[in-house]
This record gives sequence, C-alpha cells and structure tokens, in this order.
Amino acid sequence: MARKLYRVRFVNEDKIYEIYAKHVYQGNMYGFVVVEDVVFNESGSVVVDPSEERLKTEFEGVRQSYIPMHAIMRIDQVEKQGTAKISGAEGKVANFPSSIYTPKGSESND
Repeated sequence: MARKLYRVRFVNEDKIYEIYAKHVYQGNMYGFVVVEDVVFNESGSVVVDPSEERLKTEFEGVRQSYIPMHAIMRIDQVEKQGTAKISGAEGKVANFPSSIYTPKGSESND
C-alpha cells in the first residue's frame, strides 16, 4: 500500500504557504485542521530554495500544526512530493471573515 501524502495550501500573514504532510485531519479543537508530519525534500542538491529553507526552520520540531479552517485554501492528496514554498498572495485571494463562531454572551449590550 502506498503511503498517503497531502499538499496543503493555506494563507498565513498575507502569504500563501504550500506544505506537504503525511497526515491531515479535523481535530478536536473547533474550526482547526490538524497537519502532522510535515515533510521536505531531502535531496543532496546544491541549489537551495530560500522559501523551503524558511519553512523547514519554521516547522522544525513541530509535531502538529493547528491551522484555522478559514485559512485553508486547498488540500490535495498527491502521489509525488513537490517543493514546499511560500509565495505572495497576488490576485484575488480573500480571507473569510475572521470569526465564524461567536460565543454566547459576547454581543455588546448598548
């Protein structure tokens, strides 16, 4: 049986992150998607991609990431791993409203 691999694209601080992970699922925390076992290219290539190196540093030592559901752009199950990267959010990328849940009693009583 082939191992599953997922490409996850999400918005973080006005940038689009594209990472590859072995496990992606809905977590117990409402409104968050759990991403586990982020993987990076381990080729011995001399050419280094700066955005992939930044992602390696950012995710170093991270076992699980909880990404807000509204920040996820797309999750694909892929056969081959590509290069993880960070890119600018050019074009018509818009965030969903920041709060999809309003706890009871949080409305203002003017």
